[in-house]
Amino acid sequence: MTPEPIEPAIYARVFEEYRDGAAILEELTRRFARPAKLEGGIDAVLTTYHRDGARSVIEFIVARINQAHGVPTDDDE
Repeated sequence: MTPEPIEPAIYARVFEEYRDGAAILEELTRRFARPAKLEGGIDAVLTTYHRDGARSVIEFIVARINQAHGVPTDDDE
């Protein structure tokens, strides 16, 4: 049984209206939305892929919040 997707309005409520949720999103962004590493060979590539994966979670949350506010997303196309 696949759970139903969580409505975008819930993301907006949790991460914008609740002070704790806003603080959590801010901390997640600081911790995981870092730029790619530009030098260093294969280690830099691996670090970049790792950071990209972590950043994609933040981008998903922000996209759901934006959806709740009527901002078009790639999913809407």
